[in-house]
Amino acid sequence: MALEPGRTVEELRELRELTGNDDGAQRVAWTDTWAQAKGWLSEKLAPLGVEEEVDEAGNQWFTLGGGSERALVIGGHIDSVPNGGWLDGALNVMAGVEVLRRIAADGSPPVTVRLVSWADEEGARFGRSLFGSSAASGTMDDQDELRARTDADGVRWEDALREHGVDLDRALDAGRQLESAAAYLELHIEQGPVLESMELPLGVVLGTFGVERHQITFTGQAAHAGSTPMDKRRDALAAAAKLALEIRGIASRTGDGAVCTVGSCVTKPGIVTSVVETATVLLDQRHLDGEKLAAMLAEAKEASERFAREEDVEVEWERIWRIDPILFDEALIDLADEAVGDVAGRSHRLPSGPLHDAAEVARAGVPTVMLFVQSLRGLSHTKLEDTKPEHLELSVQALDRLAAKTIERLAPAS
Repeated sequence: MALEPGRTVEELRELRELTGNDDGAQRVAWTDTWAQAKGWLSEKLAPLGVEEEVDEAGNQWFTLGGGSERALVIGGHIDSVPNGGWLDGALNVMAGVEVLRRIAADGSPPVTVRLVSWADEEGARFGRSLFGSSAASGTMDDQDELRARTDADGVRWEDALREHGVDLDRALDAGRQLESAAAYLELHIEQGPVLESMELPLGVVLGTFGVERHQITFTGQAAHAGSTPMDKRRDALAAAAKLALEIRGIASRTGDGAVCTVGSCVTKPGIVTSVVETATVLLDQRHLDGEKLAAMLAEAKEASERFAREEDVEVEWERIWRIDPILFDEALIDLADEAVGDVAGRSHRLPSGPLHDAAEVARAGVPTVMLFVQSLRGLSHTKLEDTKPEHLELSVQALDRLAAKTIERLAPAS
């Protein structure tokens, strides 16, 4: 069976019709729609006769046995954010389906080939991303905190997991799935504007940014908005606003792709007739260099303390989450460059700002690489997310070429 990249595009459209609506994709993990998508995926792979297994963390595995137990793993995620795009995650998985079809049609491969659809990459319902892959990599060390999490309707995460056959106490047993993994490949839309700005359809990912995510609370004094002179106010929002603007300069001065974002601000009392007593912001900082990321964090803390003094308020920091930068395997990056060059003529290497399951697999010590395909207007996590069909087909061809090169590299010497 020859590779049919156009079939991947057709199946992605089919999945969009099945699990989306006028607002976009609705495949939020641990929901009935997500379960429906998993069932649909099983049906697509059933004709190949591959072995299917759902592990202790809810990850869905499809295995094509080969001449060696050493495994090439191709992965992605089929869950989405609410009102998400039709390609984020699903492209990874469905391109992998097409590659698996081609390999199966060529006969027994020299190494085992596995496709995995990771559970809850997005973290959309309970706010914790990379659930399935972090369980498999063994880095999930926050299970007690996970038990306390609830969704917007007050449903406990532990209960939602149980409804989908997952026991949180056993989730880390999913680590057995990576014991034979010799290489991991993942394709993803870029979710940014770089490739489009360079008029390139495809790129090779160097690694994923490290992330520092903090909650910062400025505390001043509530006072009447009409009777409190401007120079007598202890306005927590004024200090928070200064920090929100300052982080732009921090990112610019750091350079090399550094990004800083204040993505949320909650004020109290939160009424127009009162000076703001508390302003709580969420700060996200990302960089591919760990030392530069640490310097960005230190600069932001110094700035927050300076603004707190200027506004006569107090400031407290609480770390919400962090992950070190992850650099992908150099040998696989070279193979990926070759694969992209074979199908598109020219490649480009770039880092990933968003996190991906591939980072967790790399943290487990498995040689890993990712391919990016151009995103139109750099948009993702929106129903406006899109990529040209011809570029989608090129990405499937590149993933297939990379898989073939990797299998050749992993195959036992004759």
